[in-house]
Amino acid sequence: MNYPQIEINLKKVKENAMTLLEDCRRAGIESIFLVSKVLAGDKRVVESLMDVGFSHLADSRIENLIAFSRYQIPKILLRLPMISEAEVVVNYTDISLNSEMSVIQALNQEAKVQNKIHNIILMFDLGDLREGIFYQDDYLDLVGEVLTLSHIKLFGIGTNLTCYGGIIPTKENLSELIKIKNRIEDAFSIKLNIISGGNSSTLHLFPDIPEGINNLRIGEALFLGRETAYGKILPGMHSDCFILKAELIEVKDKPSYPIGIIGMDSFGNIPEIEDCGLMRRGILAIGKQDIILDNLFPLDDSYTIIGGSSDHLLVNLKKEYKVGDHLSFGINYPGLLQLMTSPYVKKKYF
Repeated sequence: MNYPQIEINLKKVKENAMTLLEDCRRAGIESIFLVSKVLAGDKRVVESLMDVGFSHLADSRIENLIAFSRYQIPKILLRLPMISEAEVVVNYTDISLNSEMSVIQALNQEAKVQNKIHNIILMFDLGDLREGIFYQDDYLDLVGEVLTLSHIKLFGIGTNLTCYGGIIPTKENLSELIKIKNRIEDAFSIKLNIISGGNSSTLHLFPDIPEGINNLRIGEALFLGRETAYGKILPGMHSDCFILKAELIEVKDKPSYPIGIIGMDSFGNIPEIEDCGLMRRGILAIGKQDIILDNLFPLDDSYTIIGGSSDHLLVNLKKEYKVGDHLSFGINYPGLLQLMTSPYVKKKYF
């Protein structure tokens, strides 16, 4: 049983990594976090990137970082920690991203128990309205309180853009992060190690990135070869590192429009279906349980996606195919995340 499968070209992923690291260093970015969350804990891909030159390995799920324990690279929890996971966060990560004082205090208490110093990056919200201390609020009292904690080190500050509100990184909003850095360093006579200017959406600014930003957290650009502010493929990058292949389990000539009274489909929606007459229809053995179908893109103009259900993907076949043939699809970032997470999708490495 080899299908559906996602083909992973490790050579192209590694070439993307080397290109990205070179571009970042030319732009003055000293540390680059390898963001592995889209891989859903896949050790084979992560292991192939351990000798490229990333400074840290970052993931949103502590379970994945635990799975990567054997790799000798500093590990970062990207999603704000839950208080209930303070023990494992301190045990298995070197740095966590934080914005809540109660959580930081819990991490401090646990670090004291484990006789460790736990590093944090304090996140600031520059307008995208996901995580972080709102940049217009007064934050110096909180920073001062963090600095009194015996087993917490304020390692740096960071921001996240585009992921929720779609706010594009600009020189103007990233300059606000530099202002925050300067205000903190001046107020407390400290030096922050990391000033993290966002994710793959910041790459569109290269090489004109505000001075003082010294870190980026890179995932999508590495694996899909594109920046995420405007979705453009980056020069010298591969966009086809991951390809989905699925097998045809039925091929028949059928009407394109259902016969009878149309009600809700299996997901509770009322289908809107165009009558295109008789068509050659195929069914592939993959469905919405594995991936939202809008996140797939046919790699051949000889078939188009019609729709699907939990376990079936329906296609319009425009040339001769037979049961047992395999069709290929490109994937966007949320689609890759879904496929890598699904236990029903096999992985094949090149």
